[in-house]
Amino acid sequence: MFQYEYYYAHRLQCHRAPLPRYSDGVKRLLDFAIALTASPAWVPLVAIMWAITRLKGGGGFFAHPRIGRDGVVFQCWKICTMVPDAEHQLQRHLKTNAAAAEEWRIYHKLKADPRVTPLGQLFRRLSLDELPQLWNVLCGDMSLVGPRPVPKNELKKYKGCTWMYLSMRPGLTGLWQVSGADQRRYSDRIRLDSRYQQEISLWTDLKIILQTVPEVLRRINGVAPT
Repeated sequence: MFQYEYYYAHRLQCHRAPLPRYSDGVKRLLDFAIALTASPAWVPLVAIMWAITRLKGGGGFFAHPRIGRDGVVFQCWKICTMVPDAEHQLQRHLKTNAAAAEEWRIYHKLKADPRVTPLGQLFRRLSLDELPQLWNVLCGDMSLVGPRPVPKNELKKYKGCTWMYLSMRPGLTGLWQVSGADQRRYSDRIRLDSRYQQEISLWTDLKIILQTVPEVLRRINGVAPT
């Protein structure tokens, strides 16, 4: 299975298409307006989560370098949901659990992640840990809709589609997230990012934003929305 996944990702190519004018001025204006208008709701919520995390002995905020549009590196913000020695915990788990190692190779994520604290699991299930990324949206590092931001070592997975990722601002949500991200391969993620890049428009963004709500509810309830 892993060999097929590697072969598929290696051979995957993305059709080059010029981005519409919407992808610059109008999209950026929409991002800023929505994030700023919603700030009276998300800023206090982020502050509360930060305080709770700190009281539980966590780090509060977590920033990690991610690759943005045109290859610009930025600090992507999240609520800290992992234990202090997260990388050591991950490597030890992958070495002793073959099924987890295979899951990590295919999806680059784990359903049962030993790095995540109980409080972090709650925040992740409610999709609250990424709310601080609205600050990245305000700053222009990210967009509300786009491919998920990736670290430098993960960008190589895009192979012949790297240019496609670099042509857009990373997003808080995207076509991959509203298409059952937790059950899809990484090659599916690349294909969906490419599809979004070709179909990017105001209408597409609004649809994805609206579809994000039932997707979050699906993750909370553990069942697909009807």
